Amino acid sequence: MDFDCVVMPAIILLVGALIVALCVRRFLTLYTNSHRTWRKLVESTALSIVALAAVAVAGSSSSNAIARHRFWATNPPPGAFYNVNGHPMHMNCTGSGSPTIILDSGLGNDALIWGGVQPELSRTTRVCSYDRAGFGWSEALPAPRDADHIAVELHELLHQANVTGPIVLMGHSIAGLYMRDYASRYPEDVAGMVFVDVSTPLQGENPALKAVDSIAPQRMLLMRAQYLVGLPRLSGQCSRYVQGFTGQAEALQAEDNCDLRFGAWTAEMDSRNLSGHETIHTGPYGDLPILIFSQDVTKIHLPDSAQQTADLAKALDQMQEDLKKLSTRSRRIIARHSGHYVHLSRRDLIWNEVPLFIEQIRGTAPQPTNYGSTLTE
Repeated sequence: MDFDCVVMPAIILLVGALIVALCVRRFLTLYTNSHRTWRKLVESTALSIVALAAVAVAGSSSSNAIARHRFWATNPPPGAFYNVNGHPMHMNCTGSGSPTIILDSGLGNDALIWGGVQPELSRTTRVCSYDRAGFGWSEALPAPRDADHIAVELHELLHQANVTGPIVLMGHSIAGLYMRDYASRYPEDVAGMVFVDVSTPLQGENPALKAVDSIAPQRMLLMRAQYLVGLPRLSGQCSRYVQGFTGQAEALQAEDNCDLRFGAWTAEMDSRNLSGHETIHTGPYGDLPILIFSQDVTKIHLPDSAQQTADLAKALDQMQEDLKKLSTRSRRIIARHSGHYVHLSRRDLIWNEVPLFIEQIRGTAPQPTNYGSTLTE
């Protein structure tokens, strides 16, 4: 049972009902006491406001939970489920050919986030997007949710799904740590890697990033409270379509905006330092083909401090540049005008470069002459 989707809305409804009952009880007894008229007026007004607020919060939370349950009950997930160590995990494979691209999402996202690029990549080869434990349709697993555990789970998932032969790991943000762990554990399986503005081991120890991350826990609590009471749905976020998504992928991703799975999010965040220590010494990977997509750090803007913005941009750029050291056959592309979600804002770049990367691995396209380079496109 999902705690945030089922248990918390029920608790909020019960607490709201209790508050309303107490307000009504106090209201009924208020005028039987010999209080002054002004006190009765003030207290009855306050009671009315509290009762209305409780009804609004409880009603919004309950209607959000019902709407979410109804949507997912009538919109089955694409792909299939596989038993991984006694727990169901979800994966969606499309297309055909070798090597198989394995799409791994960033923190807080699931396989649906790739809906704008997976259909196009499937024209070239087989592509499988999957949900890590606790995200999307995959069952949550207990802590720690670190790189070692996640890499082993992915390997077992691929075995259960009969995804054999060489794979190309392609991941976004924190998935970069999990990809490096996987490539170190199972090098014989991996034919290449595509990093999409990925995290690097222990990047949180960098002073520039630490200053930004310091507000993350408070922001997370506020976001969780907003989602629990259904504010994103009231604001229309659950029907906000992402440009480039079509058909079922469009509707699924829109509804997925209101289902962030904070439990799994927090578990991976809590294990981020552990994952960093597990992957800090991964690589280099010899001549393994590696394609690196990075955001355009010139577009980063922190409203509080120009110096902090400059420090953050410099640190992020250097971390992405250092990724090239992982292989003698690496190259980096800075996605012009793109933010962190390159696969959303610059799908065209993914569409053009990744199929060519696959053909180069197959040996059916000329090898790049610019290994070690950094280009802005």
